[in-house]
Amino acid sequence: MVDIPGKSLDAETAAFLREQKIRSVCLFRKNIGSEGEVRALMADLIEVLGPQALIGIDQEGGAVVRVTFLPQPPSAMALGASGDAERAEAVGAAVARGLKSLGINWNFAPVLDVNNNPANPVIGERSFSSDPVKVSRLAAAWMRGSLSEGVACCVKHFPGHGDTHVDSHHALPTVDKSRAELNALELVPFKALASQAPAMMTAHIVYPQIDPDRPATLSPQLIGGILRQDWGYDGVVITDALMMKAVAERFGYAKSAVMAIEAGADMVLAQGSLAEQRVAINALRQAFASGRLTAEQGETAAGRLDRLAAAYPARAVANDAARAADHELMAEAWAAGLTALRGARPPALTAPIRVIVQGDVPTDMVSEAGPTGRQAVALFEAFADAQVQMVDDIAQLDWTRVPRDGRTNVLVSTRRARYGLAASEWRPDLHLSLWNPYQALDVAGPTVLSWGFAPGALAGLKAWLEGRVQATGRAPQGLQ
Repeated sequence: MVDIPGKSLDAETAAFLREQKIRSVCLFRKNIGSEGEVRALMADLIEVLGPQALIGIDQEGGAVVRVTFLPQPPSAMALGASGDAERAEAVGAAVARGLKSLGINWNFAPVLDVNNNPANPVIGERSFSSDPVKVSRLAAAWMRGSLSEGVACCVKHFPGHGDTHVDSHHALPTVDKSRAELNALELVPFKALASQAPAMMTAHIVYPQIDPDRPATLSPQLIGGILRQDWGYDGVVITDALMMKAVAERFGYAKSAVMAIEAGADMVLAQGSLAEQRVAINALRQAFASGRLTAEQGETAAGRLDRLAAAYPARAVANDAARAADHELMAEAWAAGLTALRGARPPALTAPIRVIVQGDVPTDMVSEAGPTGRQAVALFEAFADAQVQMVDDIAQLDWTRVPRDGRTNVLVSTRRARYGLAASEWRPDLHLSLWNPYQALDVAGPTVLSWGFAPGALAGLKAWLEGRVQATGRAPQGLQ
């Protein structure tokens, strides 16, 4: 699987895909233009890749969505906050309907990681819960919905990315747990859903008590041993992106592509320039030619991919009639997850308030860019006297400089990262976290968690501030 540049398929890339017999492309935000542009791109891709094309995307929900003109689903933890499996299934189905309307047939979701580490910089609200049984229940429901609408799921990140404090996009995390400890937590959802999941994505994480030398993506003990041999998993295994520094800086494109297939994976995700992609392709060709990889390994992997493509064909199926209802479903699901902590209540609409918020939050290249300060300020349109204090970096906020003039101080977080130790001195009257719920651990006082900043999340929070809805969600253990 490769990525492509731009919002349309240029002649050079099309020729490369044909010449190299590429069957699979992963779309990113850089590829998503208007709905018309995406439809045109998909038609061109399907024509070039052929009838067994596999076109993948990260349309998880929350901040990790690529096609933002489709109904935007709640983050997994927002669904976890409401705890309703029927709602999770309906959301999974709606996500699939949107993707299927474009011709996208493979969604890298749902996330099965159990987020039991509040310092996790990359999973957080992308996980359904800190409870592995709850993750299993809600992820299974979400996946049922997707599969019922004809879009393949790819659960991730095997064997579990929840207990890390390092982002594998930037460095190599380690989870130093025994097999028994993994069996009790991280592996629970993966094992529970192995018989249902048509595909799994690996994690670039070292589990030294299982394999001290290689991350899971490249580990025969983890993929070939636990997943293939112990569990008998015969679905597709695809790597997370090989360009991520956790793998690229230690093993390189060529070596890691071959090692992943040796370990038991079926497909490598080789992003980058055409030259970088060619390095991975040539390394695989050479490995098969030399006998390092056997014909049987190649045929087995190709067979699994053939079955996936046959079961979930890449063809656009219009769903215009369902689009409006799916937007409403997403808004209702976002609102159902809204969670109030420590007795949080909205200020009176007539009370003078001060809104403290960061102006802009750029993308971290995993999630979409955070909400703007302007979007945050719009939450308070109904308030008679709202003063705005816009800051460049909320983490640098000096609380001693916040006036004590009788106004209700409302701190609004639009960023992904935790605040840090300085926040322990902050004393807002109300704290609204629009992204990372674990910021609630940094700031003392009443807090409301929206679990994300999609239109449905902001609409639900605005309704709460105006006293039109209650916040009935429940935070996972460790946040309550």
